[in-house]
Amino acid sequence: MKPIRVIGAGLAGCEAAWQAARLGVPVILSEMKPKRFSPAHVYPGFAELVCSNSLRSAQLSNAVGLLKEEMRRLGSLVIGSADKTQVPAGAALAVDRKAFSDLVTSRIASNPLITVREEEVAEIPADGVTVIATGPLTDGKMAESVSALFGGDQLSFFDAVAPIVDAASVDTSIAYFASRYGKGEPTDYLNCPMTREQYDVFYDALLHAETAPLHDFDAEAQKEPNVFEGCMPVEVMAKRGYDTLRYGPMKPIGLPDPKTGREPYAVVQLRRENTAGTAYNLVGFQTHLTYGEQKRVFGLIPGLANASYFRFGVMHRNTFINSPSRLSAQYETLSRKGLFFAGQITGVEGYVESAASGFISGVSAALRALGEEPIDFPAETVIGSLGHYVSSGWIGKFQPMNASFGLLPPLEKKVKGGKRARNDEFANRSLTAVGELGKRIFGNPEKEGMNRENTD
Repeated sequence: MKPIRVIGAGLAGCEAAWQAARLGVPVILSEMKPKRFSPAHVYPGFAELVCSNSLRSAQLSNAVGLLKEEMRRLGSLVIGSADKTQVPAGAALAVDRKAFSDLVTSRIASNPLITVREEEVAEIPADGVTVIATGPLTDGKMAESVSALFGGDQLSFFDAVAPIVDAASVDTSIAYFASRYGKGEPTDYLNCPMTREQYDVFYDALLHAETAPLHDFDAEAQKEPNVFEGCMPVEVMAKRGYDTLRYGPMKPIGLPDPKTGREPYAVVQLRRENTAGTAYNLVGFQTHLTYGEQKRVFGLIPGLANASYFRFGVMHRNTFINSPSRLSAQYETLSRKGLFFAGQITGVEGYVESAASGFISGVSAALRALGEEPIDFPAETVIGSLGHYVSSGWIGKFQPMNASFGLLPPLEKKVKGGKRARNDEFANRSLTAVGELGKRIFGNPEKEGMNRENTD
């Protein structure tokens, strides 16, 4: 059997390669690292987490938490690896990002049906079954190739990542350990409390801080960057109003200061980055301030006056396809059967969502290689709903989308008990459908071939 091609070994590409191999289809996985790195990548391993180390909520009453459970039950490489490398993070699933990347890399490299090539692929292959998972920073000739395929109709927005500080440099005589409402372990988060006077000084400094120039981006975007709401730079958020941060990433609700017994006026949360607890990132503090300004302005946060940074925040461009009318719900191009896309380039947003698109595209590409039609992932599942959103969009301009219960079809009957009860019912319906879906995809031993393998 001729191998399928997967281009890009990020979360989506690794998941796609793994799922195709599970179905007995050989895969050639091409990755440009370590020969070349994008502006946002620094680690040579696969599935590098660039933004945060958190895969967000682990609770089934949250759409992304349900998506993780769907993928877990379906045998996801990414979620299985995240479970094995997780660090304490309250009600969220966060990982030691190096251990996570190393584990995914090891599993891919040891899979007998996956051949890894360290190479940069300059354009979309002219034939064969292919999954393009080159990520939201696709550039150069590959970007030109993608643009040509879709008639130049692709969009871009700007994405920012948060700084990571050395835990030993945080003043714990000021900052205190606590998870919101007491959920999770108390060491999951460090909290830096602010009085109103301290918040006023910080807020003013943030409003007037210098941002770094967007040297690598087009001139028009430099004038007015189109920033995705889910990764809004903290300085941009601050300009929306005095209380925007206090009702957003600096919300003090559920985090009383043990020194006073009262909730502070505002609070900056630091979330554990690794198992050892030596590194913490500033939650919700994605930024494009210059490095010097980050040190100065964030040094005004109580407890961070002498903070040492393992990584400053950066801002980079994300590119995505205007997918409705161009991609199917299986992420296959409508203009060419056997050509699939996966990851944020399709218009899904978030780590788990990217891996989910890779899951569907990998399974679908394998079925194409086996001479079968790709199957429809039910819209009642979160994983399926994302594919349906990408293929059809909503009213108005197509924009990237996170997992959301709003993407799911309505429940057949009204549920008493409020939002939580309704979301629980969504979860019950979804997981029932996922059970049937798993049997349909992997229940035939002949399809599993010689490489049936889970992530346990």
